[in-house]
Amino acid sequence: MPRYLVERSFPDGLQLPATAEGAEAAAGVIARNAERGVTWVDSYVTPDKRKTFCIYDAPDEAAIRDSAIANGVPVDAIHEVRVLDPYFHH
Repeated sequence: MPRYLVERSFPDGLQLPATAEGAEAAAGVIARNAERGVTWVDSYVTPDKRKTFCIYDAPDEAAIRDSAIANGVPVDAIHEVRVLDPYFHH
């Protein structure tokens, strides 16, 4: 399955608290993604929480965009990516 890097901007900062409420919100995102064959692998968040870089496995870019709409989150850019292991070249 293809892997994607999704860039997102949150002008007011990402609002996903490290609480039971935040865990419930994340579980909802995961469930809505699964309906479209999208798996949220992990995310990287800038210190000011205004930008995220998320890794997803998905059948195609359209599935990621559909999931973003269903989850009410923005998409700045989607890039299909491959793993580059720096230790492979030894």
